[in-house]
Amino acid sequence: MPPTSLLRTLRLSPQLTRPAVPAFRRYASHGHGPRYNEPSGLVFGEKPPPPGQKRKREDWEIMWYVGMYGSMALAAVLLYYKPDNSMQTWAYNEAKARMEARGEKTSYP
Repeated sequence: MPPTSLLRTLRLSPQLTRPAVPAFRRYASHGHGPRYNEPSGLVFGEKPPPPGQKRKREDWEIMWYVGMYGSMALAAVLLYYKPDNSMQTWAYNEAKARMEARGEKTSYP
């Protein structure tokens, strides 16, 4: 058994009693500066143009509109023409094929 003075030294050692990194400290902001963006009351932080002038678009905006709404339109067309692979349709077609193979009527007047 080690001497009690060694045990007391290990027990009271600051490296062993304190965690290495505090859980509440954030290192991304480096501890200075505002904690969040202060609200300015402007939409997206842009100042409105003077009366009678139009807002100048940035270069990426047209490409974003075409890409976003074009992909939505393409998705709508693809979903509209998506094949029906439901279990109900498969069961209907299978039952119809079996009834025709047996010689039964599959359509009703």
